[in-house]
Amino acid sequence: MNNFEGDIKDSLKRLNETIEEFVFFFTKHYDYSKRINTLWSAKDILGHLVFWHESFERNLKCVATGLKPNVLKGKLSDVNKQSVDSMRDVDIATLLDRFGKAQRSIQRHIFNTSIQYIPYKQGSRDYTRLEHLQIVDAHIKKHLKQLKKRI
Repeated sequence: MNNFEGDIKDSLKRLNETIEEFVFFFTKHYDYSKRINTLWSAKDILGHLVFWHESFERNLKCVATGLKPNVLKGKLSDVNKQSVDSMRDVDIATLLDRFGKAQRSIQRHIFNTSIQYIPYKQGSRDYTRLEHLQIVDAHIKKHLKQLKKRI
C-alpha cells in the first residue's frame, strides 16, 4: 500500500470513529428539538449531515462506476437550507440508518484507485478521495462539538 492509500485508510478510520461518536450522541435522551444555533435544532443538524453524506456517497459511487454525478447546484447557503428542509420530517432513527448506509457505501468505494477526483457541488472544485474524507470528517466534528456545547 502506498502512502496515499495509507492516508486514505487512516482518514477513513478517523471518519468512522467520528460518525460512531456522532451517532452515539443521538442515542442519548436529549431534547433534539432544542435550538443549537439561530437556524437549526440538533435534529436539523443531523438531517443536514445526512443530506451531505448521502451526496458524497452518490458522487463517489457514480465516479467509481463510471457514471456522471448529478452534483448539488446552487449557493451553499441555499443548499444548506435545502439539506435541513428536505430532512425535517424524517425521524431520527431513519436519519441515523441512512447515515450508516451512506458510510458503508463510502467504505466500499473509497479505495477504488481509478477515482482521481470526486465532485462536491456545482461551482466548487473537485476533491481527491483523501481531501474529501478529511473535509467530511472536519465538518461532522465541527457540528458534534457544537452539539455537545449546546445540549
